[in-house]
Amino acid sequence: MKFNYIFGFMLLASIVACKKIDKGFQSANVRYKNGDLIAKRGLTIFQSDQLNADGSTPPYSFKLLNLRKLDGTPAPIELSTEYEITVFKAGQSFNTETDTTVEILNKKRETIKTLPMTFNEKSGQLSFNKGSANIPLGKYVFDVEMTNSARTALFPSIATIDVQDPTTEDLFVITDNVSNAFSDQTGVAIAHKNPIITCTKIANTGARAILKMVDKNGRVFNPKAGEIIKRGDRPVFENYAKFNKVIETDTALICDFEIAPFPLVKYIDCCTDWGFLMYYRIPSQFVTVDGSQFTPDKGTFSVNPRWSWQLKLEGTYVIEVRYSDVTHK
Repeated sequence: MKFNYIFGFMLLASIVACKKIDKGFQSANVRYKNGDLIAKRGLTIFQSDQLNADGSTPPYSFKLLNLRKLDGTPAPIELSTEYEITVFKAGQSFNTETDTTVEILNKKRETIKTLPMTFNEKSGQLSFNKGSANIPLGKYVFDVEMTNSARTALFPSIATIDVQDPTTEDLFVITDNVSNAFSDQTGVAIAHKNPIITCTKIANTGARAILKMVDKNGRVFNPKAGEIIKRGDRPVFENYAKFNKVIETDTALICDFEIAPFPLVKYIDCCTDWGFLMYYRIPSQFVTVDGSQFTPDKGTFSVNPRWSWQLKLEGTYVIEVRYSDVTHK
């Protein structure tokens, strides 16, 4: 009896020892959450979702293969070309209190050459940097090869990359916009129509905001001639642009802001948190405002806009403030 028990135990152990050990599991349903990946070209960084391994045994790795146009033709050369972009050096970051000149800022930054799109072989995540502004618009498709302890398998046409231009909302956000007319006689503020603020990106290069104020007929107010002035001690461009002096021309205020987003930080003085607000004035000798409350027999009125907006990305922009009920004298 004892012999039979020992023999049975040895037989069972032998069967177990000979059984093939499962090396792991790899799902056939590896995928992105959304198979149509959006790439907003030119943004500082834009990242896709990670690949969902669907319970596959880690560790695993991915390779991007056969990147091509949607019609099967080869991907454009721009996707495999390195471009120069400016980044902060490792361990460095922007300090609003001490980084007040371009020279100080540049000590923390460097120019590197990198591909406009990178693929993370651990997560399957696609990342796009500022160099992606050079990628032609359109849709691209690619395959992914996955390797883990179970196997190496190809997932053909796993996703498309839809390269799009950023929307205006991606680049420019308005958080405040109002204007009042101030009576030279009484000092009373009377609201008139809020101006229409638009932003147009005219170049991917530089970091420049070109601010123009125009009347309802499109006539530009001239900062150089004193047609646009500061309003007391309230914040203006200069309170947010520490790196370069604001330039006044006969058509615009020009601010080279160096680093986005701009404004980068809120303006706070001894007593007030101004956020990103800016205040300007068009003196009464240069302007008239529509409406019975602003007729000549009621006196003369200056126009006093207030706004708050932010540019999200470096580049060159024209920001137009158009007054639909104001005429340049």
